Amino acid sequence: MTSNEIKLYDKSNMFDVLINFNKQIKDAFNIGQLINVEQVNKDFNKIIICGLGGSAIGGDLLRSFTFYESRVPVFVNRNYHLPNFADKNTLVILSSYSGNTEETLSCYEEALKKGCIMISLSSGGKLTLLAENNKYLLITVPKGYQPRCALGYAFIPLLVLFSKLNLISDKSAEIKAIINRLDIRSKQYSSLEESNNNALKLANHLEGKIPVIYSSIDFFDIVNLRWRGQVEENSKTLSFGNYLPEMNHNEIVGWQENPELLKKIAVIAIKDKVDFIQIQKRINITLELIKPFASLIYEVEGEGSYLLERIFDLIYLGDWMSYYLAIIHKTDPTPVEKITYLKNKLAEN
Repeated sequence: MTSNEIKLYDKSNMFDVLINFNKQIKDAFNIGQLINVEQVNKDFNKIIICGLGGSAIGGDLLRSFTFYESRVPVFVNRNYHLPNFADKNTLVILSSYSGNTEETLSCYEEALKKGCIMISLSSGGKLTLLAENNKYLLITVPKGYQPRCALGYAFIPLLVLFSKLNLISDKSAEIKAIINRLDIRSKQYSSLEESNNNALKLANHLEGKIPVIYSSIDFFDIVNLRWRGQVEENSKTLSFGNYLPEMNHNEIVGWQENPELLKKIAVIAIKDKVDFIQIQKRINITLELIKPFASLIYEVEGEGSYLLERIFDLIYLGDWMSYYLAIIHKTDPTPVEKITYLKNKLAEN
């Protein structure tokens, strides 16, 4: 990997966006601290976060991370319609980075009709105008990012919001640890010396292979999902994954037939010390069973004192890995032409 290759294929300069992710987290934290929840009706007993793609991943991460702490249930809705249980005691958070996601705008209309409590997070677009016109809380984030590159803005303000709504404890220490961790990693992952760069090393291992990612369902399900989405959007490569313990009850048996196809699969196992002891055993036994069939078994763990710090450490590794895999494939990581084509076709009368 050379700097000339990066300049040749990374025409939109995602490299700099990745390097500055720690600054995005810091800015998102500042945005969160300015949120005024006085205008928010606190009489809700459930939360629905509506979004798609890069705008939804922040909600997914929030639901996963707060699953055992939030005093009310949190659901993530990736669709045009709200579930039937949405009512005036439901807080609906509408997350659309562009502000123009048609599925999220559809949910806005339904939330309005149902009399739900509403909060929007956006950088502009129709969703911003609707929030301003209807005078409900709007969290405004900066423009100019690909939605998948704006995870800090999609997640951190909502995490602070949850704290301000007394749903969870204050997470300021964890957020500051994330900023410090990513500052260290940005120097490592921007180096083009493979011996010092685990993201580049992993990308080279994945060339010509289909990544399959396994993790615990607790906390790291969204790291798993994030890695798959980033490989697909940045690297333009199919990726699959599953969670333990569920995959031990079905998918593990699939590691038998079509051995030539299985040899195209590289397994990435996401591990963490917080994994339940039985999950730790399951992961190790699972890797032992599939090792003879896969082309590669690669185990990863995040570093840091806080769980959220380790989660972001892994997310950042996956972001960089998928970026380098795009360059290896001689493709620009930023454009998502098939998504753009699909949206344009949907918009036709």
